[in-house]
Amino acid sequence: MNEEESIPSLGREVSEAFGTHDWAWECIWVDDCSKDQSRDQLRQLALADPHHRFISFQKNAGQSAALWAGFKESRGAVIATLDGDGQNDPADLPRLVEQLEKGGADMVNGYRQIRSDSILRKIASRIGNGARNMLTGKTVSDVGCSTRCFKRECVELMPPFAGMHRFLPTLVALHGFRFDEVPVNHRPRLLGQTKYSINNRLWVGLYDLLGVRWFKKRAFHYEIKKES
Repeated sequence: MNEEESIPSLGREVSEAFGTHDWAWECIWVDDCSKDQSRDQLRQLALADPHHRFISFQKNAGQSAALWAGFKESRGAVIATLDGDGQNDPADLPRLVEQLEKGGADMVNGYRQIRSDSILRKIASRIGNGARNMLTGKTVSDVGCSTRCFKRECVELMPPFAGMHRFLPTLVALHGFRFDEVPVNHRPRLLGQTKYSINNRLWVGLYDLLGVRWFKKRAFHYEIKKES
């Protein structure tokens, strides 16, 4: 949302990151009802490079809805994500995909070793991450890192709800999938303005924990018995 300044450079970085690989790939941009020139920038990017395409929301729906729409729009067997503000490094994504292809995990989640954020945002993130791990019983180094990749089946049964993006590794694990963690780069925001504050990040995230905690307690798993 409202990332017109970041789109051209981020688009180039994505193309450069995947251009040296033999994979068939696409980059889906989700415009969350931007009020600036983001949609025009995305249109130009898509016209210049068919690997890039975009969808635009009629009204603002939030990050979880944007991710969900991107999942549904995507066509690949492997899905990778990153934020549109330029702080996530697209160069990390091929490395995560290669780690996934080695086997042993259904999702590879990045964790920011060195965070380029303010002290206040770092504290809020640490509180939220610690609370999520404590209440869900899943130890994830950095739930808030958007640099990740996973097999398509990891999200096909995921419950859609506002705040889903804060719990992706936990929800993947609760569905019985396995995940690995690898260190990734995190860059300072150079363009545009952040859309988050303490009020719409920390407190809302802690509230969402109640729903995820309920989901964990009420979730069930089964296996079909094979006939001999």
